[in-house]
Amino acid sequence: MTTPDIDTLNIDSVDDAVAAAAFRRLVRHLQHRIDAQNVDLMGLAGFCRNCLGDWVSEESGGAMDRAAARAAVYGMPYADWKAAHQAPATPDQLDRMAQSVARNPANG
Repeated sequence: MTTPDIDTLNIDSVDDAVAAAAFRRLVRHLQHRIDAQNVDLMGLAGFCRNCLGDWVSEESGGAMDRAAARAAVYGMPYADWKAAHQAPATPDQLDRMAQSVARNPANG
């Protein structure tokens, strides 16, 4: 195994199979951590499960619509997950989310 030069390494240089495995691990982690509310993810990092599903749909080149991609991320249809696990957002959570999302790059 060779060690990449950390001075020139960037996400685009990560092998696609490795990146795909890491993405699936992230998704499984979020499927397990139902206590991590989307609004809190948005407030901290400016993205949530919906964003991941939307990105999957966009990158699929039309092979997956948003509903199918979100279901893949949630492990079930989004409406079912929302009904079972999503708590109402507080005004503070919504404010943190708005401030966080405002710092996102224009291309999402």
